[in-house]
Amino acid sequence: MVKVEVYTRDLCGFCTRAKRLLDEKGIAYVEHNASVDPQARETMMKRSGARTFPQVFVGDIHIGGCDDLFAADRSGKLDAALAGEVAH
Repeated sequence: MVKVEVYTRDLCGFCTRAKRLLDEKGIAYVEHNASVDPQARETMMKRSGARTFPQVFVGDIHIGGCDDLFAADRSGKLDAALAGEVAH
């Protein structure tokens, strides 16, 4: 299975929603909490070009933030990315 990474910070409602969706779908993920590891924010910004949390990656594919994750789930793009069917 493709590695899923989520960049988060404490007290972020959008981060909680994104993680909840992944949990409900049974998707294992690695969480990089910038509140615990300040370097995670810098890494996230370099990888995504975004400054807001959360930022979700499926393999090398940048899904985006919380709203983007939910949209990808509704459209089937999340499942396709998890199956390795989406080109970078």
